[in-house]
Amino acid sequence: MPSHALFRYGSAYRHRSGAAVVAVALALGAALAGPSGCAPAIRRTTGDGPAAPQQLAQIWMAPGNIARRDVLHGPGGKSLVPRPGERYKVTEVDTTGASPGYDVVDSRGRKWKVKLGEEVQPEIVASRLLWAIGFHQPPMYYVPAVQLEGGKPEHQGQPARLRAEFGYDKDGDWSWHENPYVGTRQLNGLLVANLLLNNWDIKPTQNRIYEMDDPRQRPRRRYVVQDLGASLGMTAWPTGTKNNIANFELQRLIKNVTADGLEFDYAARHTELLNVITAADVLWTCRLLDQLTDTQWNDMFRAADYDPELRRRFIVKLKSKVQEGLALAARDGAPHR
Repeated sequence: MPSHALFRYGSAYRHRSGAAVVAVALALGAALAGPSGCAPAIRRTTGDGPAAPQQLAQIWMAPGNIARRDVLHGPGGKSLVPRPGERYKVTEVDTTGASPGYDVVDSRGRKWKVKLGEEVQPEIVASRLLWAIGFHQPPMYYVPAVQLEGGKPEHQGQPARLRAEFGYDKDGDWSWHENPYVGTRQLNGLLVANLLLNNWDIKPTQNRIYEMDDPRQRPRRRYVVQDLGASLGMTAWPTGTKNNIANFELQRLIKNVTADGLEFDYAARHTELLNVITAADVLWTCRLLDQLTDTQWNDMFRAADYDPELRRRFIVKLKSKVQEGLALAARDGAPHR
């Protein structure tokens, strides 16, 4: 499969119903798979009908006044910020991911997932960005020197990402290829946001379905991209880079615009997922991100303890990618749906 693919949004895709978009996705997925079957089929699990508003809320909710969102503290707010000097009792070593990690319990009996290594900072930024524009995310925080009771000695005092493992239960994984939202603006917008972040590790095991403990919380069921650590570097497959500003600055959002379509500057697996992303999907996502204030952009990176110069460079690049998306509005014949 080529490292870059042409993602068409021309006249053949205009004014299609949700069912027709799903049919196109299925056909393209099958075509890309070929005899080797390298690309899974793409299908909406709820059939041909459009998703109901209550169901769409499970993947995205209108964020209201984006400029007022507290991206420094994220979805957990100030109340869940880990206490300075807190010691965390290790209950299990996490051996499933690319980064070292632990399941831990704090002094109040709350469960957290600790991640160490190069994914700590970019995951916090990526999570804040998705949450800011309406996508569901769990509470997570940066701890500059985590104190562990148990675990490997070399992990003591390292910078860590703590993700809350309380307030909800997990009801398995969800697949980008088979879910209730295939063909929707919300799912396509979520993919666009991941493209902006250069998240190259898109796979079902990074996605979770959450069931909130409190029945008063709406929506109670939520589709979440839980692991976002392979971001803010360069996309590649089988291994891109993470948290690498020099690499991140080398890639655009859109490599080329022709009369027939968009070529995204993306070099990783599952490019078939991007074939039905339209210019209108990109515009929708970038218009949401364009509502963030300079203070909020800065706070996203402050939340992960980036130094000021590194913050500045990442923010400049992210904003330039947002502007690439916004520029599609001026293109003659850009489709809308």
